[in-house]
Amino acid sequence: MDFVGRSWLLLTGFILFYVIYLLFGALVFSSIERPMEDRMRTELKALKQEFLNLSCVSDASLERFLLKVLAANKYGVSVLRNASTTSNWDLASSMFFANTLVTTVGYGHTTPLSDTGKAFSILYALIGVPFTMLVLTACVQRIMFPLVLVPLGLLQRSGLEPRPATIVHFLLLLILLVMCFFVAPAAVFSAVELSWSFLDGIYFCFISLCTIGLGDFVPGTQPNQQYRSLYQVAVMVYLFVGLMMMFLLLRTFHKMADLHGLTFLPAAAALRGVRPGGGQGAHGGGRKQRPDGEGGREALEPGSQPSYNTMNTG
Repeated sequence: MDFVGRSWLLLTGFILFYVIYLLFGALVFSSIERPMEDRMRTELKALKQEFLNLSCVSDASLERFLLKVLAANKYGVSVLRNASTTSNWDLASSMFFANTLVTTVGYGHTTPLSDTGKAFSILYALIGVPFTMLVLTACVQRIMFPLVLVPLGLLQRSGLEPRPATIVHFLLLLILLVMCFFVAPAAVFSAVELSWSFLDGIYFCFISLCTIGLGDFVPGTQPNQQYRSLYQVAVMVYLFVGLMMMFLLLRTFHKMADLHGLTFLPAAAALRGVRPGGGQGAHGGGRKQRPDGEGGREALEPGSQPSYNTMNTG
């Protein structure tokens, strides 16, 4: 098998292991946290019935009831009759939690109830976060050619110089990202999530793909929502692909800045004895300049300048 075939086989293995890792985390989290959640629901139901049976409610009873309700609501267990009876730790919800954990989005809408779950979250994230970054990097390497190198080559063949071509390409990639991963998903979220506006959808997409994850908007948490499990899986796929495209956009911007000299550090160049203009520093620590002037032109040689085509190796 040639190098390209082996690289694609390795990427497929990465993605397959990533899915298996999410399923493993979902099973462990569900087995640990769901009994705790069921116990909390039972206690809350009994406390509510006790509260209703009291003919005269005392301050202590009312305060105890409210404390229990607020503590349970923090972990997604509600006392309201119209609240969803679906567990927050079924397989799909646990996998959704595991996905937000390893992608560092972390909405905080669901958190481990037990000490065992908290300890496992630490160990799971220690492995899952760097592995997720590895998978994202490998995926970005594969989409560099069709989304970066090919469009850039077409722009240059159309007559644009390399630097203007990089700017046009970056703007086109930015428009593609905004339309496909912000505007279109926001329209879907505002239609599926009845309490969300279009602006709420845009806000959620931005907060999620920037891995800020404030948790004030979380999809799939409405009471009695249809196809909740399938919806959560679709959101997980959106988050992964969206993070991959954000990574590609940031990498493209960084390489474009390199090509335009925006990341040039004069202090670092001075330490090497090189002036921004290509000459030697005041202490003359560099190579001697050739009499014919070729040494002064070395910094202007094409091979010495940052190349946009080095993105796939940078």
